[in-house]
Parts: sequence; structure tokens; C-alpha cells
Amino acid sequence: METDSLLAAGSLESTPGVCQTSAVQKPERAPIGVIGGSGLYDFPGLERIERIRIETPFGAPSDEFVVGRVGNQPIAFLPRHGRGHRLLPSELNFRANVHGMKQLGVTQLLAVSAVGSLREEIEPGHIVVPDQFIDRTFDRRGTFFGDGVVAHVQFGDPVCARLAGAASAAARASGARVHDGGTYVCMEGPQFSTRAESNLYRSWGAAVIGMTNLQEAKLAREAEMCFATLALATDYDCWHESAAEVDIAAILALLEANAELARRTVVEFARRLEPVDCACQHALEYAIVTDRAQIPAATRERLKLIAGKYL
Repeated sequence: METDSLLAAGSLESTPGVCQTSAVQKPERAPIGVIGGSGLYDFPGLERIERIRIETPFGAPSDEFVVGRVGNQPIAFLPRHGRGHRLLPSELNFRANVHGMKQLGVTQLLAVSAVGSLREEIEPGHIVVPDQFIDRTFDRRGTFFGDGVVAHVQFGDPVCARLAGAASAAARASGARVHDGGTYVCMEGPQFSTRAESNLYRSWGAAVIGMTNLQEAKLAREAEMCFATLALATDYDCWHESAAEVDIAAILALLEANAELARRTVVEFARRLEPVDCACQHALEYAIVTDRAQIPAATRERLKLIAGKYL
């Protein structure tokens, strides 16, 4: 049975500003969060589902969050582009999406994403678990900080190796062909690459190209979450000799098949994963360089959930 509630900005442990329908209790905290990409707009198979609308200091997330269980493991799920795929990559409120996950208690965040392959051996239908990113975006907000607070988190290794390993193992157990590691080029979009760009990225040694995961990785690090990407290859971009252009019809057909594989993988991932204390969950400990006495009150309040213990 599904229920519906509304959470105001702040943590689930804070009662001020929390407004819910009278019959609904606060949702349980979900240490595992999943952001679904193109083709993955809902999550059949979760038990004890609750749909939750969340407000954040950074605006509205892409859609309602779905909180449910896989066995005894609570999971929070969010369709990145909204149900019905309504939002362009450049229109996504990445900060609100990650902040909403933080409100729900998420410490380990898995981003599922459709990507183009930049390597012959990464065939459409394969899964890549990247360990690096290259940022080719120019119209995104990728930090919670600013407005009187400066923070510089370490980002040399943008993916949590432990979480990536769990995602890779879960994908293999679900029957996928998996490639461990590789660089994800994050482009602005919504147009696909030119052939010159596609070949440039190949010359850099990149593995896949997509439009969304880099900001999620940055914000997850600032929010002290472990983060990994499950990248589902749908095409060869436009560099491949057999692919004169990216075929949208073929991509949509493969997205449908990939969505079921992604669901199986996430279920297996949740069953295998044990929440642990990780260095990712202490990323802000020495990152904030601003004199605390100089931080504006409004900024301090907006960052309460993200960095309150350090301010």
C-alpha cells in the first residue's frame, strides 16, 4: 500500500517545519539511495512503498521520492528526469535531489545512468562502473557552498571504491557484462556529441559519455555520501563506423531492456551492501576554510543538514 507525505527542508530528526498527512508517520531512514536515469522512472519490486514529496533549501527535487524495502534493507529511489522524462539534463536541480536523499538518511548513493560507449569493447547493453569523470558541462550548479562559505573537498578519486565494487558484483550476479573502471565524460547536452568531440574524448582514453553523473558525484562528496555510478551503454555515440548517427529508436528499445537489468542489479546491490563508516562520510572535516564567525546566518541555516556539525 502506498502512502504520500511531505517533508520540509531539514533532517528527518528535526520536527520544525515537517508537515505530513495525519495518517502518515515519518518515513524510515534509508541508508541506500538510488537515482534512476533514462528508462528507470519507477521501481517495481520494492515493498512497503511510501511516496514522499520533499522540500529543500535548494528548491524542489525532480519528483517524489519512493522509499521502500528490499528484504530488510530500506531504499530511497528518485527518477532523475521525473516520471515521464520531463526534465533536460541542464534543468535538473542536482542540489535538491542530493539534499533530499540526505534528508532521508542516505549515506550510500548509487546513480544509474544511460551512456554512450567510447570504446569498441563496451558494447550496447554492457554496464560500466566508472572510477573517474571529466567535466564538459557549463550550465550547472555543482556545489552546496558559496554565499559566504568556501569549502574545497578532495575529489581526486570521485567514486567510492567499496561502493563501486558492490555495484559491479551485483551487476555480474544479475547477468550483466560488466566493465570495471573507466572515465565518464559528462557533457552539457541535450544534443549528442559532434563526431569531432566524440573522437576527441576517445583520444583522451575515456570510456563512456553521459549528461548527468558528474554533478551528482560532486554533491554526494560534499554531502559526505559514498557514491558510485552504474552506467548502462545504449549506443556507440557517433564515432563508430557502423553508427552514422545515434539512433534514438534503438536507444529507446535498449533502455527498456536495460531498465529491467538495472532493477535486478539494484535489488542485488541492496541485498549485498552493509552500511559501514567510510572516509567519504568525513569529506568535509577539513574542507571548510571560511572563518566561522564570518558565515551569514541564512547560509549557515541553509547548510545545516550538509555541514552543520562543522559550522
